[in-house]
Amino acid sequence: MEILGINGSPRGANSMTMKLVEAVLEGAKEAGAETKLIDLCSLKIDYCDACGVCYKKGKCVHEDDFGQVYDEIMASEGLVLGSPVYFGLVTAQMKTLIDRMSDAIHCQLLFGKYACAVSTAGSQGHQEVEDYINRIMVAMGANAAGSAGADMAVPNGMAEAMEKAFKLGQTLVADIKNKAVYVEQEEVHKMIKEQFGKIVDANKDEWTHEYEHWTKMGWL
Repeated sequence: MEILGINGSPRGANSMTMKLVEAVLEGAKEAGAETKLIDLCSLKIDYCDACGVCYKKGKCVHEDDFGQVYDEIMASEGLVLGSPVYFGLVTAQMKTLIDRMSDAIHCQLLFGKYACAVSTAGSQGHQEVEDYINRIMVAMGANAAGSAGADMAVPNGMAEAMEKAFKLGQTLVADIKNKAVYVEQEEVHKMIKEQFGKIVDANKDEWTHEYEHWTKMGWL
C-alpha cells in the first residue's frame, strides 16, 4: 500500500503544513504503508488553459512536472493533500494542480482511493480549506477519511494538530485495508457519476478518451 503526501505550501522545510503532511505519513508508515512526499511548490506546473485535449486523448498538452505528480497520484492507494490558508482557500500552487485534474473528475479516476486533508492558518479558516480539499477528492471519486488542521494563534494548536494528523494517517491505512464505506459520500459519488455520465455521453464524439473510459468501466 502506498500513501502519497502532497504539500502545497511554498515555505518548503519551514512549512507548518509540511509538518502535518509528514505526520500523516508517519502515522501511515507505522500502520504498515509505504509513503512518499511531494513538495508541490518545488515543481513547475503550468496553468490549465481549458483546451480540452485531455478529454480527447487522456493526456495533457503541457510538458511540465504535472505528469510526474499525476502518475504518482494514480499509482497510490491513499492521498494526503496539505495547504495553508491563503485568503480563504488553498495556495495557488495547489489550486493549479487541482485545475489540471479536470480529466480525473470527468472520469472519476480516483474511484476506490482514499484521501485526507491537512491545513494550517495564521488565525482561522483551516477547516474550510480542509473541507474544500476533501470535497474535491470526493468529487473525483475518492473516499475522504478526515482532516487535521492548526490555528497558529491558538496555544498548543500545532501540537494538537500533529497528534491528530498522526492518528489520521493510521485511520487512512485502516480504512483502505477495510474498504471503509462512508454512506453520505456514497450518495455524493452516485450523484456525481450520474451527472458526468450524462455529460460524457453527450460529448462522446469529441471526448473520445473519456467515452472509452466510461464504456470500459461499464458505467455507460
